[in-house]
Amino acid sequence: MCLRSSSYTGPKPCKHLADYKLRHAFNGYDSLQNCLKTTPVGRTRVDNHNTKIPRCNFCNGYQGRLYICLMCSSISCSTHILLHTQSKSGHDVAIDIERSELYCCLCCDQVYDPDFDKVVVSEQIKGSCPGRSNKRRRLDSGMELDLKKSKQLIAMRDGRAKSCYPLGLRGLNNLGNTCFMNSVLQALLHAPPLRNYFLSDHHNRDECKRRYGEKLCLLCDIGALVSAMFSGDRSPYSPAQFLYSWWQHSSNLASYEEQDAHEFFISVLDGIHEKESKVRNSSKDDGDCQCIAHRAFSGLLRSDVTCTTCGFTSTTYDPCVDISLNLDTVNSSAAEKTGLSTLSGCLNLFTRAERLGSDSKLHCQNCQELRDTSKQLSISRLPLVLCLHIKRFEHSLIRKTSRKIDQYLQFPFALDMTPYLSSSIVRSRFGNRIFAFECENTDSSAEYEIFAVIAHSGMLESGHYVTYLHVNNQWYKCDDAWICEVDEGIVRASQCYMLFYVQKLLYYKANKDLSCNVSVESR
Repeated sequence: MCLRSSSYTGPKPCKHLADYKLRHAFNGYDSLQNCLKTTPVGRTRVDNHNTKIPRCNFCNGYQGRLYICLMCSSISCSTHILLHTQSKSGHDVAIDIERSELYCCLCCDQVYDPDFDKVVVSEQIKGSCPGRSNKRRRLDSGMELDLKKSKQLIAMRDGRAKSCYPLGLRGLNNLGNTCFMNSVLQALLHAPPLRNYFLSDHHNRDECKRRYGEKLCLLCDIGALVSAMFSGDRSPYSPAQFLYSWWQHSSNLASYEEQDAHEFFISVLDGIHEKESKVRNSSKDDGDCQCIAHRAFSGLLRSDVTCTTCGFTSTTYDPCVDISLNLDTVNSSAAEKTGLSTLSGCLNLFTRAERLGSDSKLHCQNCQELRDTSKQLSISRLPLVLCLHIKRFEHSLIRKTSRKIDQYLQFPFALDMTPYLSSSIVRSRFGNRIFAFECENTDSSAEYEIFAVIAHSGMLESGHYVTYLHVNNQWYKCDDAWICEVDEGIVRASQCYMLFYVQKLLYYKANKDLSCNVSVESR
């Protein structure tokens, strides 16, 4: 009988990269060390010493993604990199110049290799540590950056980084087009209810394995991820085991292709709900579910469908873990003139009464026949953590086309959701004759503070996700393995795709509790 190991080391490596390493070992990696430079924002890129501006050897272009061949140092753009590989046998692996990431020209995809990652991290450590003396700089400049000393350098960096960035800020390695995953994980793991749940060990991994004997558990892998992120280790972490576990849960999304961050977010919450429901043996629907995913993110939407003939209104309630908003470009003349939308405009559009077309007539219970109707959405109950999804990707079934909406969105850091509650919407429609609302939120719970923004840059087919985190009154940009401080103006100017807010009272309480927990653990 074949026994399968319960520990998972990582996704299956690229066979072309494996062949390259078998033939050339670390020769290409070692020669690369002399070309690595750390930018002022802390990112490591490949610096081509032959020319100030790297250009494609085929088309002489210098914009977009450029790659340098590990075999011959030839530079090619994303359009001609495959042509270079086909023209020269064995030249299968290249490096993204701007991001210092391995790229397989035959797989047409990013690939991950821990040995290469150690070389890049070592250079990043040497170039990005602030506040060192001249003596330390001379010692570091004389130190040979080889693979044997990378662990020593990482340990040196960890001691210095603890005073630079707050606990919990740690980069996540890109495992091959997994920026969508990294960006959502950074936001999820800094959501106070979810973060505190796992830091408090409410899902004990040892007990879970002992009771259920499952080799793969999404909750256990999230718990391990939280522990790694808040361990104090600052070297980039590879969430390979979590990726593999998520693949088992969402087999239809299991590939190295770029996925949608919002779809991944929903999938992870669904996985948490499914596992906890199994543990609790609960059959309750999402609205009353006590799993951590729904306790943190679940709200309740109210839908009022009104007959335009007699005024009879039918009301239904639906649970939700996020709110998807259209950009208010169509119905806002101001947006068309200024080229920007506002979050308040998007929320107003979401809660605005919409007259349904004549081809969508519904049966009126009062008239007892098909009637024209209007529909209005509102928020009956707000969640602890409010996730707002901005619909930037537009798909036309008729034209069979897809496009990305690059409209700029103006959003506040402090958000009051009172105007969009069912109590406010219905009172504005009927006046103060209606007072009682079963699920009405108080004014204090309707006030939110932003803590994370997921932004998407680039085109629909070849875009990139990053996350901006607000920690200790400072904004940080999490771009896969790289983390750096940014001004709030950078955050406001980003093409936000998902906005994460937390109730104001919980925001300050959670940060205070985290500080207390950290101080206790450090004793």
